[in-house]
Amino acid sequence: MVTKQFSGGARDEADLRRADSLGREIFSDVANKWALLIIEALGDDTLRFSELRSEVEGISHKMLTQNLRMLERYGLLERTAYPTVPPRVEYTLTEPGRALRKTIDGLCDWTHRYFGEIEASCRRFDA
Repeated sequence: MVTKQFSGGARDEADLRRADSLGREIFSDVANKWALLIIEALGDDTLRFSELRSEVEGISHKMLTQNLRMLERYGLLERTAYPTVPPRVEYTLTEPGRALRKTIDGLCDWTHRYFGEIEASCRRFDA
């Protein structure tokens, strides 16, 4: 995907319905399962790469790296590197990241609340 530059004034740039909008690009990138799980795992904590990888079961080193870079690019998390040997890098959510986490918490609550109904519907559909 080609990265678009936000002009700051064009309302169309934030329109998620437009295929060529920066808003759609951001939405598409941030609404992937790994990004959502990383944001949820970070919560109010500051975690190192290895701690995040342990918290998000099944994520590969490559996918965690790619998603952390994307979230940092969008300003949703902050990466702090310490000049130590071995290198130490920590990640924490920024204010926009914490705000997004509230939305993700709602999605998690919805999943837990309706899990049984959804599971039953899947069984009926698949039968």
